[in-house]
Amino acid sequence: MSGVFAALADPTRRAILVQLKHGDATVAELAAPFSMSQPAVSKHLKVLEQAGLISRSQRATARLSHLEAEPLRAAVGWLMDYRAYWAESFDRLDDLLDDLKPDEAKPHEPKSDVPEVDVPEVDVPEVDVPEVDVPEGES
Repeated sequence: MSGVFAALADPTRRAILVQLKHGDATVAELAAPFSMSQPAVSKHLKVLEQAGLISRSQRATARLSHLEAEPLRAAVGWLMDYRAYWAESFDRLDDLLDDLKPDEAKPHEPKSDVPEVDVPEVDVPEVDVPEVDVPEGES
């Protein structure tokens, strides 16, 4: 897995893998979007091949590179374990921050030691409220 992460550390190699998601490609096709020589791209392909992220085959005179996704699946699985770790850590941090908030800043939640009481709905009659003139400055 170290070889996979070392290969993925380079942005050019990651871009090559993105290109290969769309299908097999020759070195010339893979080199087209970059401002580098085909031999330089070939060096990147060699690193990707050694990491198991691509395989290469010969079709007529063309040498094609093919994406091998299995090493990526293993790397993603390894990273997902840490995703759960970080989610738990953030939950604990949220709890700690809630505990540190002043009481008035905390959302009002029913306390567990107070029994819940059913409050019946009450019809409130409409009451006419007379308008009152309030002199300026006495609001």
